[in-house]
Amino acid sequence: MKSHRQELWFETPSRRAFVNITPQVEKALAESGIREGLCLVNAMHITASVFINDDEGGLHQDFDRWLEKLAPHEPVSGYLHNRTGEDNADGHLKRQIMGREVVVAVTEGRLDFGPWEQIFYGEFDGRRRKRALIKIIGE
Repeated sequence: MKSHRQELWFETPSRRAFVNITPQVEKALAESGIREGLCLVNAMHITASVFINDDEGGLHQDFDRWLEKLAPHEPVSGYLHNRTGEDNADGHLKRQIMGREVVVAVTEGRLDFGPWEQIFYGEFDGRRRKRALIKIIGE
């Protein structure tokens, strides 16, 4: 069995963002030479997420509005976590909702997606460098 590890780095200009990282993951898969196996992609920060869904702008706006209703950024004083001097408690909650990682089957050297599926990095406390991990194992 072979394995391949790669990191993707992000620094989004806004507090919240959704970035389609499918092309970078497909490139890492091609570089790995693995034809059959599994591909894990996970956020390496506790206020960021990796998830699979459709690459449709209206849906992403819906996600953003929905998450902001569930865990609004303001008022920052409404969160016990923010008493530590942080202002990102909402980002921790949003990450918990959207998830830490995805695992995609690799079949014949390709990500084995269903219709419309793409991999996204979700940022909930941006404007600083963060990373996601790609780990591919197989033959």
